[in-house]
Amino acid sequence: MVAVPDRDAQFRHIHDLAAVFLAAGDPVVSVDTKKKELVGAFERDGREWHPKGQPVEVNAYAFPHLADGKAIPYGVYDLAGNSAWVSVGIDHDTSQFAVASIGRWWDEMGREKYPKARRLMITADCGGSNGNRPWLWKLELAAFAVRTGLEIVVCHLPPGTSKWNKIEHRLFSQISVNWRGRPLTTYATIVSLIANTTTTTGLVVRCELDPADYPTKIQLTRAQRESVPIEREAFHGEWNYRSFR
Repeated sequence: MVAVPDRDAQFRHIHDLAAVFLAAGDPVVSVDTKKKELVGAFERDGREWHPKGQPVEVNAYAFPHLADGKAIPYGVYDLAGNSAWVSVGIDHDTSQFAVASIGRWWDEMGREKYPKARRLMITADCGGSNGNRPWLWKLELAAFAVRTGLEIVVCHLPPGTSKWNKIEHRLFSQISVNWRGRPLTTYATIVSLIANTTTTTGLVVRCELDPADYPTKIQLTRAQRESVPIEREAFHGEWNYRSFR
């Protein structure tokens, strides 16, 4: 792996800032997109017990043309609450989808848990729909800040370190264990399996299907980019910034 300057310093920065937010009772969430899944009767790793002589018939090969669609699970993990929201998209994994999922977490879970919150800290990878480069991600976050009245503070994990994103081992790995060996035959099956994911530490997960369309290749004009109200921090402003309400 290529060495990233200030990698460890960025991890310390994220840790220290999150500690400040949590001590003040402000929400801190870890976000990311889980691996896309084909919807249909496809063989999956693992075992599931059935009565003798009643096996579930599945396709041995996951050919996309045999699928009924694709499921795109986008997760928002609340560090303080050990709880999570997952939106299961059916279209494309875009920045609009990512921020819409964060918005659904806030509307369905976050607002009630943090009624006095005036700011939200988001930790995310450097790539994908919630990466540090897409301007559409920043534009959508700015709109979310205006809608909610929250100051949005974003910290990205350094490139190549996504496996240390807390959502990976606190939520996504648990979902993978919960549906191991189970054919993901329908969207309803996927939503149900995700929502029923629990751990011995009391993880609570809510999940809903997001049937909206999220078009790709949306390009912002220079004027749109310059209008996004963000402030970059002095320390690696490409990773750390905030959007004002």
